[in-house]
Amino acid sequence: MSVRIDISGLRREGRHPARPESAARGGVAVVTSPLAELCMALHVLAEPGHHPGLQAWVAGVTARLDPCLADSMGEADFLWRTTFSDVFVPAAGLPGGTLPGATLAEDLDLLDRLSDEQFVDAALEFTCALPYDTRPARVLADPAMRERALELAAARGPQPVRFTRRLLEDPPHVRVWLRRFLEDCDEAFFADVWSRMRHQLTADARHKTDILRRKGLAEALTAVSPVVTLDEDEQRITVDKLNEGRTSTADGSLLLIPTSLGRPHLMVLHRYGWQPVLHYPVSSPAPAAPPSVEQLTLRMTALSHPVRMRMCRHLARSAFTTGELAKVEGMSAPEISRHLALLKKAGLITTRRRGRYVLHQLDVTVVARLGGDFLEGVLR
Repeated sequence: MSVRIDISGLRREGRHPARPESAARGGVAVVTSPLAELCMALHVLAEPGHHPGLQAWVAGVTARLDPCLADSMGEADFLWRTTFSDVFVPAAGLPGGTLPGATLAEDLDLLDRLSDEQFVDAALEFTCALPYDTRPARVLADPAMRERALELAAARGPQPVRFTRRLLEDPPHVRVWLRRFLEDCDEAFFADVWSRMRHQLTADARHKTDILRRKGLAEALTAVSPVVTLDEDEQRITVDKLNEGRTSTADGSLLLIPTSLGRPHLMVLHRYGWQPVLHYPVSSPAPAAPPSVEQLTLRMTALSHPVRMRMCRHLARSAFTTGELAKVEGMSAPEISRHLALLKKAGLITTRRRGRYVLHQLDVTVVARLGGDFLEGVLR
């Protein structure tokens, strides 16, 4: 399972205008976006459980939040709670390799430049009405598509239905409301957040741009995240995630946007006709690279068997030989060896030789991270 980006048509020459940290070669730009970061701030406020390290910040913002603004957050929170709506990266939907704005006002001006069809399509992402990699239908002009969108919104609750109906009946009014709401959020809490975080994000963008210039795209993507890889022969970027998706740069460009608030989410914008975007967290608290989805699946499978769970109990306390484990479990050595092989393939045990004996022991560091790794895998 993964999201794949075909970059065979990536723009090879030229520089992106106006943003010095984004002047990268090969049609790839690493650039900050205040609107994308505001999306993550709203997500953290809606889902603090995804971000335990930010709960003190959530409590502080919530305590001083104006009740009217808090109510407004509930009107369309599905745009940032259950999905990260593409309306928060409007530059990707505009032609000519457009970059996000340097300020929130500039980003919101880009949002105003989207057509009503583009805005509605991106805002209705929460209904899962349209596949990412196919040309969207003209939902505003198609009664059947409108009914389908309302039907899917109904499964999410009354608020999504009300928002969807307003959006379908009067997109300009909703667009005005959304801009005013985001400006109110900026005044209430986000301007302070952005003033503290933009320097870190700008520094990270410049650092990744420097890697891109000196070492190439593959190294830059590895610096973004170990789960993002480049197949140069196939001209394809693969992002290891639990969902499937594909997109293409066509003859356009690729945007890399850092986020301070977004961990553990690694987002990929892969909407038909839009520039692909990797929205990545700037730093990792984990001491090791996150496991791939395949490795995570192997670990969960390996621990699902009762015999291997009992073996892990012994191996967590001390190192054992295959023969010792066979005796403890009342099984044959070949049977124990097969179980050990699965645990080793999953990276859950270590082995070392002592004379003619091979000792096996549980890697408690890996197992201790498993809960966090699983959560990061499903949220990635």
